[in-house]
Amino acid sequence: MRHHKKGRAFNRKDNQKKALVRSLTRTLILKQKMVTSVAKAKEIRPIVEKLITKAKIDNLSTRRLLSARLGSNSFLDKLFETAKKFEKRSGGYTRIVKLPIRKSDSSERALIEFV
Repeated sequence: MRHHKKGRAFNRKDNQKKALVRSLTRTLILKQKMVTSVAKAKEIRPIVEKLITKAKIDNLSTRRLLSARLGSNSFLDKLFETAKKFEKRSGGYTRIVKLPIRKSDSSERALIEFV
């Protein structure tokens, strides 16, 4: 049974899934848009949106919190720079656009990007 288990499993163990989501989040923050599967895009969207909302407040405690969530300080400057663009926006920082299926394995692809 799946009691109290949120999110998609991606056929991975917990630590592998956490690493995958963290890596996808870092890539989106760094490159501002990326192509991935629809399920992965839907999984990281709320995570990225919460990070942007936190990054709107630039102080030491939020920097430490976001550094812990991302696992590295190298992405923080880019995250805070991106958050400055959305100061007047109250939510909905990302958009998911579905792309044609991949021919090799018929997987659904999507483009996730900042608005």
